[in-house]
Amino acid sequence: MAAIFGQLVIGPPGSGKTTYCQTMGHFLKSIGRKVSIINIDPANDSLIYEAAADVSELVTVDDVMTNLHLGPNGGLMFCMEFLEKNVDWLLEHVCRLRDSYILFDCPGQVELYTHHNSMKNITEKLEKYGVHLCAVHLVDCHYCNDPGKFISALLLSLSAMLQLALPHINVLSKVDLLSKYSSKLHFGLDFYTDVLDLKYLLDCLDEDPFTKKYKKLNAAIVSLVEDFSLVSFIPMNIGDRQSILKVKNAVDKANGYIFGAGEQRNVQALLACAVGADYETGEDMDRFTEGAAGDDEDDDDLMMRGVWA
Repeated sequence: MAAIFGQLVIGPPGSGKTTYCQTMGHFLKSIGRKVSIINIDPANDSLIYEAAADVSELVTVDDVMTNLHLGPNGGLMFCMEFLEKNVDWLLEHVCRLRDSYILFDCPGQVELYTHHNSMKNITEKLEKYGVHLCAVHLVDCHYCNDPGKFISALLLSLSAMLQLALPHINVLSKVDLLSKYSSKLHFGLDFYTDVLDLKYLLDCLDEDPFTKKYKKLNAAIVSLVEDFSLVSFIPMNIGDRQSILKVKNAVDKANGYIFGAGEQRNVQALLACAVGADYETGEDMDRFTEGAAGDDEDDDDLMMRGVWA
């Protein structure tokens, strides 16, 4: 069975998941990749992209709320459990799209990624079916302007990484709007993306009238995040192609696309991955090799140009 590659796009409500799927889908198509988007959010009734499959064909939150007298959150949980029991519906659509790179647009309820098992069980079935997934967890950059909110975002990201047990990329979304919050940021953007030394953030928490009374708890939470040493973020501006390219490159490494899929199996990509460099792979390499056919450079020169471009 041929490998299928894709992204599981997750994150809190309002973090930009649907916009990400639309933007990343357009970007991947623009560089020659065949892309399909599957919506598995039963509460998403205003899609801004053309979905190859939509879970609303199977179940919707509105129907569940009406017929079972559940609230919005309970209704969504029921829908995801229903999808888990009827996962063959999803697998059938994936089978039809096996020649595509698939983006899964997921619901925003964080319980699904921190302790509820339905999403985890669905992804395990997808993996057994041959789908190589990378979880792309979006976090709105406005959390950076409040130390307490940012710590919460770190805990959420860490919980999702441990619960889903998938290759995982955390993305700081909407950085094009960061200028609105820049006056409130205690540190530069690199501090929030690299998450290297949180003791400085702990000092900010201790200065806040509300959070300083939880000093020991703050220290324990910061220590927990640092001890796991798993969370970092890639900033993304959907209007900046270089920003989108960096996210795409990170995901391609995480889900193994550069090692096992058609146009991505090239020496430039594999060497760049080995040395930890940013790479321009497959479809992106054309702009570096155009005009080189008439030159006298040997293959090694062209290869290294691709690696270090």
